[in-house]
Amino acid sequence: MQRSLQHLVFSLLVGSALLQTGCQSWFNRSSDTADKADSTPEIPVTEIANRSQVSSNLIVKMVDQVGPSVVRINASRSSKSSLPRSFDGPDTPLERGTGSGFIFDEKGLVLTNAHVVEDADEVTVVLKDGQQFPGTVEGADPLTDIAVIKIEAQESLPALTLGDSDTLQAGDWAIAIGNPLGLNNTVTMGIISATDRSSSQLGAPDQRVNFIQTDAAINPGNSGGPLLNLKGEVIGINTAIIRESQERGVRAQGLGFAIPVKIAARISKQLLKEGQVAHPYLGIRMVSISEQTKELLQEEADLQVEQDKGVLVVDVLSDSPAEVAQLKSGDVIVQIGKTQIDNTEQLQQLLQSVTPGDQLTLTIMRKNKKRQTRLKVGILNPKTFSRRS
Repeated sequence: MQRSLQHLVFSLLVGSALLQTGCQSWFNRSSDTADKADSTPEIPVTEIANRSQVSSNLIVKMVDQVGPSVVRINASRSSKSSLPRSFDGPDTPLERGTGSGFIFDEKGLVLTNAHVVEDADEVTVVLKDGQQFPGTVEGADPLTDIAVIKIEAQESLPALTLGDSDTLQAGDWAIAIGNPLGLNNTVTMGIISATDRSSSQLGAPDQRVNFIQTDAAINPGNSGGPLLNLKGEVIGINTAIIRESQERGVRAQGLGFAIPVKIAARISKQLLKEGQVAHPYLGIRMVSISEQTKELLQEEADLQVEQDKGVLVVDVLSDSPAEVAQLKSGDVIVQIGKTQIDNTEQLQQLLQSVTPGDQLTLTIMRKNKKRQTRLKVGILNPKTFSRRS
């Protein structure tokens, strides 16, 4: 049954990513006109006009002010994996990559994405004026895709101000600055399309971030650059795009995603203090219970689940807290402590509020019978979810 469950979770994760990113607007389209006409409060014409007036001079001045703080990051790593050990040497081929970042401390601290510098042997930070500095990766966290680089400069560097990502609303203005496709200091503008997009909606369920969605153009090379508000404050770190995929039949345009700056600030502090982040760890692979899940369980594993909500345990990893707590594939987690668990997003959010070492009481359904078990939260090994593993 375990192999059937693993096959099930793969099917569900791919299907979920396609449905959430490719079809969601079609599901909502039919009711927009009829339902919202009566429920949307009328906004005075003068207020609409005031909201729409964004001076081009304001944008120019803001970009001119923050531009020197946005950097280009060149990273290189040896391609040793493709060569026999005896060939390692001066002529070993290099993989080179380019990303973006920004100075957030005048002493030379730079924020970027973890995947920009992952496994890099050499990191170079290039300022807008062309100055280049060797960079030291102070720490990187693949689960939130945040990394901190340190550069040594003889004078104070211009640093960006971190804003408040918690107050963002759909419709707020957003400006992205970075180095897409090697085109330095490219500026694009759009709006906040949505907030609190779960990582599973992007097809990356192992990431522990709820993303900001924007239609400001984000392209390869923008990774790690700032997403800004009209005050020039950082509200997010650009990290991902959904590209058009002919193979999957998905057509996506204007779908960019950023890590909320509040998360980046918290993670960067831990990286600077400890060099890594202690993420809580259960040791399970999981999927939300839904009608589709229940149908596939019946077909693939001959398992009938009565619950309409909860989190299905697809696999229990060896030597994990879940294994010690005697969780099994096919269990459905319905409650942790006093909190009802309806889906994987809710479980992941709850995990962010606990600390490794905490004791949790899990209420599970096993073969449609309720039982409880105690689980001691572990520490996740970041390499478990490395993008290059």
